[in-house]
Amino acid sequence: MTQITASPPPSATTASDQTVAALAKALAHPARVRIVRKLLATPSCIGCDLVDDVGLAQSTVSEHLRILKAAGIVVGEIERPRVCYSLNPASVSPLSLLLTEISTCACEPTSSAREQCHP
Repeated sequence: MTQITASPPPSATTASDQTVAALAKALAHPARVRIVRKLLATPSCIGCDLVDDVGLAQSTVSEHLRILKAAGIVVGEIERPRVCYSLNPASVSPLSLLLTEISTCACEPTSSAREQCHP
């Protein structure tokens, strides 16, 4: 007997959708964007350097780092007595794929472009 698997209804939230939303939420604060930009410029960064560069209290930066780490965007490696932070680029691939789809969608007023975006 062949089992037929129906695709989820358009209104259903998939695990991929949840992952993308969690990544977007983790990046949805200017201070966290500044932290990511700093880590892009400095591949491995000590926490106290981030505090100086972001210009916020140490506890506030720690909370932002906690959120970025929970989303998998940032990883921390303990090098006593410090923690060195770096980016985990692979973690953002679901969000990157969605943004690429959006940016390459040429939704021009012409019918052929609309069909390309919205089959």
